Amino acid sequence: MQFVRVKRDDQIVKGYMNEEMLHLENGERIPESEAHFLEPVEPTKIIAVHLNYPSRLHAFGAKTPRWPSYFMKPLSSLSGHRAQVAKPRNTLYLNYEGEIALVIGKRAKNVSREDAWSYIAGYSPAIDYGLHDFRTSDAGSMLRVKGQDGFCPIGPALIPAKDVDPTNLTIKTYVNGEVVQEDNTSTLMFPFDVLIADLSRLITLEPGDVIMTGTPANSRPVEPGDVVEVEIVGHGRLTTTVVESEVDFGDYGAQPEDSDNARNTAFEIE
Repeated sequence: MQFVRVKRDDQIVKGYMNEEMLHLENGERIPESEAHFLEPVEPTKIIAVHLNYPSRLHAFGAKTPRWPSYFMKPLSSLSGHRAQVAKPRNTLYLNYEGEIALVIGKRAKNVSREDAWSYIAGYSPAIDYGLHDFRTSDAGSMLRVKGQDGFCPIGPALIPAKDVDPTNLTIKTYVNGEVVQEDNTSTLMFPFDVLIADLSRLITLEPGDVIMTGTPANSRPVEPGDVVEVEIVGHGRLTTTVVESEVDFGDYGAQPEDSDNARNTAFEIE
């Protein structure tokens, strides 16, 4: 039984998904195909890990980090299953990064690794989209690159933590039906318990908060019309479609830029 949030008649309704049928709190039962999915989480913050899968580390030729490093994505970056993701016209490097979103179940502060597992509500497929045309101007902050509206789709449902083995989850990313990323949580440099223990030393994690746990190798740019999907194998698949958008970036502030930094990141060039 996986938990969902959907929109029905302009109202947000919670429920659960059993196979291809949704059972909603308002008493409705609707086919999954008819649902307008929202993100299945209500976080106070979204924290993302930079590098966590060795395959991604090796793709960049980077040194193994001593500890995880993080950035944050705004709540306005959230979207749900079957969302459209906007690629601004005349930009080059909108990249997918298939990830597992870890969702906190209860307030966590100074949590030990041993206890960390009991603080997890569940998991969901997610995509950490990034527009690397802003890579140079962001200077590492990731706000322009990763924080734009809709750049954090999560869903379709929250998979309860008790229903999976978090140390052996396979994640796959598909573009137009072809597998482009695949890895398993058994390879993580910083397993989920480490992330919770590390973060909760400094930051109080609230129920619903999301930790984006990292992406495997082979993140690449996508174009309008591409369908990007992320699957936690055996437990659910998130689908998004890239569309072109008209954005007037004006004449003030950082502008999209084709740079060595942008290209190298977009194509995992050492």
